[in-house]
Amino acid sequence: MSYLKFDKTLMTNLEEALPREILRTNRSGAYHCTTIVDCNTRKYHGLLVIPVPELDDENHVLLSSLDETVIQHGAEFNLGLHKYQGDNYSPRGHKYIREFECEKVPTTIYRVGGVILKKEKLFVHHENRILIRYTLLDAHSATILRLRPFLAFRSVREYTHENAQASREYQVVSNGIKTCMYPGYPELYMQLNKKNEFHYLPDWYRGIEYPKEQERGYDFNEDLYVPGYFEVEIKKGESIVFSGGVSEIGTRSLKKTFEDEVEERTPRDTFRHCLINAAHQFLNKQENEFYILAGYPWFKCRARDLFISLPGLTLAINEVSKFEMVMETACKAIYNFIRNEPSQIKIYEMEHPDILLWAVWCIQQYAKMVSREACRGKYGVLLEDIMRFLCQDKHPNLILHDNGLLYTYGTNRAVTWMNSTVNGHPVIPRTGYIVEINTLWYNALRFAGELSGEAGNNALAESLGALAEKSGKSFVNVFLNEYGYLLDYVDGNMMEWSVRPNMIFAVAFDYSPLNSSQKKGVLDIVTKELLTPKGLRSLSPKSGGYNPNYVGPQIQRDYAYHQGTAWPWLAGFYFEAYLRIYKMSGIGFIERYLIGYEDEMSSHCIGSISELFDGNPPFKGRGAISFAMNVAEILRILYLLSKYNY
Repeated sequence: MSYLKFDKTLMTNLEEALPREILRTNRSGAYHCTTIVDCNTRKYHGLLVIPVPELDDENHVLLSSLDETVIQHGAEFNLGLHKYQGDNYSPRGHKYIREFECEKVPTTIYRVGGVILKKEKLFVHHENRILIRYTLLDAHSATILRLRPFLAFRSVREYTHENAQASREYQVVSNGIKTCMYPGYPELYMQLNKKNEFHYLPDWYRGIEYPKEQERGYDFNEDLYVPGYFEVEIKKGESIVFSGGVSEIGTRSLKKTFEDEVEERTPRDTFRHCLINAAHQFLNKQENEFYILAGYPWFKCRARDLFISLPGLTLAINEVSKFEMVMETACKAIYNFIRNEPSQIKIYEMEHPDILLWAVWCIQQYAKMVSREACRGKYGVLLEDIMRFLCQDKHPNLILHDNGLLYTYGTNRAVTWMNSTVNGHPVIPRTGYIVEINTLWYNALRFAGELSGEAGNNALAESLGALAEKSGKSFVNVFLNEYGYLLDYVDGNMMEWSVRPNMIFAVAFDYSPLNSSQKKGVLDIVTKELLTPKGLRSLSPKSGGYNPNYVGPQIQRDYAYHQGTAWPWLAGFYFEAYLRIYKMSGIGFIERYLIGYEDEMSSHCIGSISELFDGNPPFKGRGAISFAMNVAEILRILYLLSKYNY
């Protein structure tokens, strides 16, 4: 039995099926995303969604969907599904679905009378090409398969509507056609591995709606262009492969290409394998550079997300070379930043004050999970250059004060991971001494000092060690309050007493300015007020402004983003902290807790983890459907547990 399998009862119930989404990527920025019943519910959904760098820095939906129709004895059975105005769904092809499973590739079984049709979809790695294989498992008479493509040729941020500018021209290619709706876009090649007939019947399908966008307070309807349809005879036991891509392919090779690609896939047959498969989807190769996308379907490569997620997405699953490839690209971005050089590297938000400190933490994980010696050889110079840059007060928004702490300006601009803004101003204006920045700073001073000493650079090691002593004492004096937890940020007489999860890093990191009893006090408060089944709340329910539900239009969601919502990636650091305090006796608790994430494998984006969750029951998944830091940190915790259980 498949680990991810849904039966007819669920698939024919749209209330249950539509919230479940699938994601496939080519590891070079392109993706396929839709619901498990192939009804697009977001403007980001599509069969072939690709970057078009000649136009802009966004992804673009070329091929929105492909409706299949089974024809027998002249009777037509349309397997497609679209939402139109007034909660009308047409042609309601989901009623023919018998089962859906997603162990290696998304596979749907349809039954129409005596016809049983299997559909399998995959994205070719590092190529802008979606392949769909149709296999006729059973049929009692001659069967024709009709394929009707719905085209958009638009940015994921926009919609297309019926217009006279869209080109209706097409050209015949091997077993298919190529077409392009607008100048600047690549041509879309639609081909089959078998001779077929293309019937040119251009039309616009008007008023298709996307309920997820309606929920989020955005425009939610568009028109899609259909140039016509392909018809092909299919015999019992026969497989026919459809290809949608931006280049022509040899149609004779389509079957083999599909089979070869299937063999490369990690089966989604366990919780861990689902997470590994999700981890691979965040890798993004652009020319000769390697990035980590922060999430799907709308995030780009953000520096903070990259450094926090990289160890979990690579080292925790024994993919050291991938870590090194991504870090090679990230090193270029770091040096561009500290040397104040223009950068061609597409890693965003490098200038934020915590980024270099997270980079040090990331390198520290390499030292722990690979070897300190290898770390010194590969990243020792980079580490020393980062620390000199920070110690010499060269960062534009990190000021090293005499007490050894780093001061950050965040009143007018969001500068930490709690970065939601409304009307250009941060919802949480964290400024002054920020708790996780100074936790990262202390950890970096200790780690870099030790590594420099091991490399024979005693002068740097001593200066970093002395600064760490000063910083550690000041940290306790500034942040630890009489109630046993840490203030979130302090700016002169302004102290942020709200209970937030940023204090957990002072317990989780290898080097902490807190003693054992202080660490336990912080962990107890976090456990009592912030822990949920889906991660740590961004704000305690006892604190003012608690807003746990990430729903409604954009401005409403922005106010809730870090005011009580739960974040799974923070649970990774919480569990690391828990293991530091309770050691072996904490393993059972963590293993039981992780079962809640296993449930997520068959919800929301199946096989992955959503960006955030409501802070109150039933802790519903929200935001981006697949989020790198969440997947990474749960993989890292599984890795830490395996070391304890070894």
